[in-house]
Amino acid sequence: MLTFEKFSTSVALAFPPPELSVLLESLWWDKKGDWQKAHDLIDHLQDAKSAHVHAYLHRKEKDLWNARYWYNRAKKPAYIGSLDDEWEELVKTYL
Repeated sequence: MLTFEKFSTSVALAFPPPELSVLLESLWWDKKGDWQKAHDLIDHLQDAKSAHVHAYLHRKEKDLWNARYWYNRAKKPAYIGSLDDEWEELVKTYL
């Protein structure tokens, strides 16, 4: 089973671990600095969990209107803390 620590250190690799869900792969690419790849992985998905990650990505992009839209789709309140804290919480939630 993948732990948060192992997930976090895997970001040093060239490619994500093969067992990642699309949500975690999106967060992995985001941490690698490839926002576009992270967004492309979930942009077409319509489920609430994907909407939750999608909201975070738009918040990171500073597109707050779009982020609020996706938080609503996810049925989650807009995150108030830091982007790093939200990223960590999302990873831990979806591991």
